[in-house]
Amino acid sequence: MFWHDWLYAPLLNLLVYLYSAVGADSLGTAVIALTLVVRIGLLPLSVLSERSALAYDLLQEKIRAIESESSSDPVFKKERVRALLKKNRVSPWAKVAVLGVQLLVLVLLYQVFLGGINKQLDAIYPWIERPEIINTLFFGFDIGKRSIGWAATVGLFLLFEIGFSLKRRAHVDRSDLAYLLLFPFFVFCILWYLPMVKSLFILTSLLFSLFLSVLRMMVFQTKKKKV
Repeated sequence: MFWHDWLYAPLLNLLVYLYSAVGADSLGTAVIALTLVVRIGLLPLSVLSERSALAYDLLQEKIRAIESESSSDPVFKKERVRALLKKNRVSPWAKVAVLGVQLLVLVLLYQVFLGGINKQLDAIYPWIERPEIINTLFFGFDIGKRSIGWAATVGLFLLFEIGFSLKRRAHVDRSDLAYLLLFPFFVFCILWYLPMVKSLFILTSLLFSLFLSVLRMMVFQTKKKKV
């Protein structure tokens, strides 16, 4: 079966390998390591995504001018902005691909933890060291169970991240403000319902993205000084 043999089993074995190699007898640490492995593997796409974000920042003045000139015609304004972004090769496809792969990993992680990871060890490859029992505690939290605190941490992180992003935009409307408030709350509710491992994976990935964004902002400031 493709899903089990080519997606589920490899991820489970990689997670167990990381648990034995760098996990320090903590599955939470292994999940963090797994997240970093995934994000590093997606780094070429992440770089393309950050390059598009940088190009978008550099186009802010032109976008403001278009919005000012075409304020009476919203449809024409969107067409002009879309044409400007296309001309400068600003595309969201790389970011969509990165998010898609991470969503796939989240689904697989949910399947791994469904019913308890210690019951899934029969799928371990012969050459992978198989622990007698896997410790699912991470700083006193069982990552296989729900955690309102970790879900809230992810929600607050998203709230501040989206708020900072909107602050840098040329124009913010009501839909943007609704997104600022509703999306973090929606994510919080979903993560509260799911095992804590989801929150740990997403938070680690968000911190990795923040690191890339800080690098992008440093490049942006350097380019501005050169102009």
